[in-house]
Amino acid sequence: MIVLGVESSCDETGLALYDTERGLLSHALYSQVAMHEEYGGVVPELASRDHIRRAIPLLQQVLEQSGVAKHDVDAIAYTQGPGLAGALLVGSSIACSLALALDKPVLGVHHLEGHLLSPLLASKPPEFPFIALLVSGGHTQLMRVDGVGQYTLLGETLDDAAGEAFDKSAKLLGLGYPGGPAISRLADCGDPLAYKLPRPMMHSKDFNFSFSGLKTAVLTVVKNHPAQGVANICEQDKANIARGFVDAIVEVLTAKCVSALKHTGLKRLVIAGGVGANAQLRAALNAAAAKKRFQVFYPELEFCTDNGAMIAFAGAMRLQINPAAAKKDYSFNVRPRWPLDELKVI
Repeated sequence: MIVLGVESSCDETGLALYDTERGLLSHALYSQVAMHEEYGGVVPELASRDHIRRAIPLLQQVLEQSGVAKHDVDAIAYTQGPGLAGALLVGSSIACSLALALDKPVLGVHHLEGHLLSPLLASKPPEFPFIALLVSGGHTQLMRVDGVGQYTLLGETLDDAAGEAFDKSAKLLGLGYPGGPAISRLADCGDPLAYKLPRPMMHSKDFNFSFSGLKTAVLTVVKNHPAQGVANICEQDKANIARGFVDAIVEVLTAKCVSALKHTGLKRLVIAGGVGANAQLRAALNAAAAKKRFQVFYPELEFCTDNGAMIAFAGAMRLQINPAAAKKDYSFNVRPRWPLDELKVI
């Protein structure tokens, strides 16, 4: 079965072809980072318009790379939500229009389920069950995963997600967009002893997160700095602040993951989402895994951010369970807000 995946939930346009027998055949991605950088964040209207321009050329690219003809595609999976409403509508309308033209069935896929299952695309995928940390710009959640569609929410962020805290703290330090990679690179040069920032909800005895207070702590340090203004803070001290921030957020994420593993008795941890590419987080989790004797799995770096491969794969996994899940019903709706734990086994 060959499944075409279409991803357009935010600021990346991704298309991919996945074959249940041969694996991932091809994938192509266009990132809008350069366009949104001028505004310091994603502009939804610009994102939607850019998806329209990019989708068909990317479709032609994945077909040429794979050697698959359009009519050889068996089903089309698209991101139905969550995400930006306008951006989701673009991908959904393209997927359903193409399916109508080719007389193929379509399947709406949960964006976070795509992230959650993306480590299964690796050369050494994890087996079910496992604990998953979904950590991205808009989401920080701990889930127990017993199979495709079998998700139990253990905890989630109560305010700013980890990725939001990265971006907002980077902005406070005068760094560019996207802020997450920039503040992580800067932190590599910082002194871990210079600033000890709070570890929010570290000892809350649950699996929830709260990162708005950490962002506020960075703001307080910058406002009270003797240099009187972020523009006057020397690069080394900016690096020290960045290191204090990164160490705090990584320590909280690592502690919560270890606690969730202990609570469930599981020995496999999966990291998914854009923040899963963070080098400091990976180093801390690898160290904890060696000490506590559990396994940790990551998606390939190219699949940490939004991409079509994870949508094609998630759609293919669901169709293997229930081939009737894809239908020749080309009316569609999108779900900008869609809790992952609402998904059921099909």
